[in-house]
Amino acid sequence: MPLPIVAIIGRPNVGKSTLFNRLVGKRLALVDDQPGVTRDRREGEANLLGLEFRVMDTAGYEDKDVATLPGRMRAQTEAAVRDADVSLFLIDARAGVTPLDEEIARWLRSTDRPVVLMANKAEGKAGEAGILEAMALGLGDPIPFSAEHGEGVVDLFEALLPHVERDEAEEAPEDEESPDAPLKLAIVGRPNAGKSTLVNRLLDEDRMITGPEAGITRDSISVDWEWEDFEGAMRKVRLIDTAGLRKKARVEEKLEKLSVMDTLRAIDFAEVVVLLLDATRGLEVQDLKIADRVLQEGRALIIALNKWDVAENASSLFNGVKGALDEGLAQVKGVPLLTVSAETGKGLDMLMKVAFETREAWSRRVSTGQLNRWFERAIEANPPPAPGGKRIKPRYVTQNKSRPPSFVLFGTRVDLLPVSYQRYLINGLRKEFDFGAVPVRLTLRAPKNPFDREKS
Repeated sequence: MPLPIVAIIGRPNVGKSTLFNRLVGKRLALVDDQPGVTRDRREGEANLLGLEFRVMDTAGYEDKDVATLPGRMRAQTEAAVRDADVSLFLIDARAGVTPLDEEIARWLRSTDRPVVLMANKAEGKAGEAGILEAMALGLGDPIPFSAEHGEGVVDLFEALLPHVERDEAEEAPEDEESPDAPLKLAIVGRPNAGKSTLVNRLLDEDRMITGPEAGITRDSISVDWEWEDFEGAMRKVRLIDTAGLRKKARVEEKLEKLSVMDTLRAIDFAEVVVLLLDATRGLEVQDLKIADRVLQEGRALIIALNKWDVAENASSLFNGVKGALDEGLAQVKGVPLLTVSAETGKGLDMLMKVAFETREAWSRRVSTGQLNRWFERAIEANPPPAPGGKRIKPRYVTQNKSRPPSFVLFGTRVDLLPVSYQRYLINGLRKEFDFGAVPVRLTLRAPKNPFDREKS
């Protein structure tokens, strides 16, 4: 399904190419103070807070004969508007509305195409008069915007949403790898926890050097492998064995510092990270620091108690570790805790099963409709507080990315929501949509009022 098309139009030098570059995230279009730099239509793929569309930069609209170069450029702009699902009409808020702006507005009103009016260069007070003038163009209230500084993005998102959001069934995945792609699985932990032994057991070969000495593994080693699941299907895996992570104060040698950096890069590369603990030593502060680092990086986490075949007081050990994890990883409750033996292979199939299930939750997308039906119930069941007597008005929530699942909450003064209420919403998302213990991100977006001078 082709992406919706958004055309950027306006008279010369109002910032069309600057806006184009901001939306595509690259300096694709030439930008200069000299008007008329852009002549041909330039297209690029844009992503605005999760909204995906093709954006089209056009030449400045001028009232010239069609036989002239400016006239032919105007014909290209008119064609772009006909082809687009919606047009962004830019005016220069600092310069105010010009006669050419008024002519463009008359032409746009005569078409049957949706238009979003934007007052660019609106940062500061210099653009306030131009914003007021733009209201008389007959195209609705203008969006105060700064293409140079990125101000007004939330309001632009809300204005474009009805025109470019596709049906959920038609949406293409957002760059996520297919479920059949190899699972990127990193094994991390303190030195001598049995990481290389675990990898060797999974591969059923002595692929990694192992031994009683701590710190044998120095580089992060990646190995492609296939695991046979419980239904007999072969699942591709990219296993990553890493160097042991010691307390920072004990990392002295340059080589070990490089190994630690290599392990941290492996965490960044991975989709799911298994933190391997030595059951004969229990849970230590360094383990919690490693777990926290994995979650901060947005990776899905599984904790495995290794050497379970030789552990003493197994039941009390398991409960003690589980309780310590719940207390030490307060931001994510219920991280999977499994018992394994790299030496005998016990529990490894279950570890792999949970790893694939965890990646599925980590990659999950929820439709906007489902989200907001849940959101309405959540707000009704527990309305947000009013700190300082100021009422907070959440409007809606949308998922802007996955891997990890990330959501944006829009509304008035939502940036004042206390952490406890944000946690209430995140926990509700986890429970409602079965995200389990994977990291869930929630960003608060409150549109700025350009005429609100309380903070100035």
